[in-house]
Amino acid sequence: MRQIETVTLDDARRVIAAGEQKAREIGSPSNVAVVDAGGNLVAHIRMDDAWMGSIDISINKAFTARAFDTSTGDLAKNSQPGEQFYGISDSNHGRVMIFAGGLPLRGSNGNVVGGVGVSGGTGEQDQVVVEAAMAAF
Repeated sequence: MRQIETVTLDDARRVIAAGEQKAREIGSPSNVAVVDAGGNLVAHIRMDDAWMGSIDISINKAFTARAFDTSTGDLAKNSQPGEQFYGISDSNHGRVMIFAGGLPLRGSNGNVVGGVGVSGGTGEQDQVVVEAAMAAF
């Protein structure tokens, strides 16, 4: 039987807490979401004053990072007209996010075991927050 390493609720809470702390430091109320190895939501927060519209975006950024095992910012570069993944944002029932703020989470063996997504600020702010969140994993 094959065993798969995945994100636990404790992992998700730690990752989210780090993201929330960074979001507060930079003044960017954010939504922070963590998904497991299967791309399923483990935990999510919406900070006070964070946009409601960013709830789904943060969850979908986490999903995208896990579904394609890459950062959403890198996927964006390859999804422009003429690039190999042009149109990918229409796949998976529109869940694929192609802008900064989503990163895969890697386990002890280096395999992707989940993802984290942040939405609520500029692309640059979301990327700063998601990097801080990932670092706590």
